[in-house]
Amino acid sequence: MLSRRTLALSVAALVAAPLLSACGGATDAATRTGAAKGGTNKVGGINIGPDQHRIHVKKVDSIAAKLPAAVRKRGTLRLGGSADSSPPLGFYATDDKTRIGSEIDLATLVADTLGLKVEFSAVSWENLFVGLDSGKFDAVFSNVTVTEERKQKYDFATYRLDNIAFEAKKGADWRVKGPKDVAGKTIAVASGTNQEKILVDWSAQDEKVGLKPVDIKYFQKDTDYYLALQSGRIDGYLGPSPSVAYHVATAGQSQVIGTLSGAGDKIQGKIAATTKKDSGLVDAYAAALDHVIEDGSYGRVLKRWGLSSEAVEKSEINPPGLPKP
Repeated sequence: MLSRRTLALSVAALVAAPLLSACGGATDAATRTGAAKGGTNKVGGINIGPDQHRIHVKKVDSIAAKLPAAVRKRGTLRLGGSADSSPPLGFYATDDKTRIGSEIDLATLVADTLGLKVEFSAVSWENLFVGLDSGKFDAVFSNVTVTEERKQKYDFATYRLDNIAFEAKKGADWRVKGPKDVAGKTIAVASGTNQEKILVDWSAQDEKVGLKPVDIKYFQKDTDYYLALQSGRIDGYLGPSPSVAYHVATAGQSQVIGTLSGAGDKIQGKIAATTKKDSGLVDAYAAALDHVIEDGSYGRVLKRWGLSSEAVEKSEINPPGLPKP
């Protein structure tokens, strides 16, 4: 099993690692990074050290008043986040114990606005919802997509678009807007993901109209995708927009050539602060998010992590979600 620090630095390793050699083990790659050799806590200008110098805002009494009295009295916002390492959303800093990322920064803005201190717990994905159900967590900030099925049990206040992105080598002169743009291309994607489903569907659509199918490739690790991209073995990679944006920002060797909703062309997927249904908290979350969107601190956080393209203009409470399977 990879160490959390190795996972946090796996993308960073590509900045310094020789890209013409065969890909070594993840631990070997990590030792080649500046973070391991030179003690730096920055990769591509992004701070991945434990001292984050987070953006903070002041309490807004009128918004804090929307909280249930019990939460105001307690003075803390008990938040759940996934323990998985997923830069730039949530991962471990170079000290291998401090949790950092865009989700934590945005949750901090909400807590500040509500005049609450954050109590953050990193748990497995399924335990995020167990924690909400049991009342252990007041909210989950962990890249949770709004779906119609989830809306039956939870309330949502949106704070980011749920997008996926095509990544190509820097200087690539092709762009992706639809199926015909990937016809005949060699594209890597993770198996069993929604991105794979979309790519497979697009390939079928291309064949139906007489175009070449997509040559879909699969690899075991993110580092394998990126090494294949730089060596020219694949034309592009389709993955979650946040991780693609993070790699583009930190490695400086590739570019985004197209984005689309994680739900395909049917509906714009949206990421939201999640709370137990009828907990009385969702109005406060939405109001706090609207406040930090308006004062600019929200935009500064997204820019810090390379996620400006996923910004929302306002927080929506329980918008249309991805349809039931």
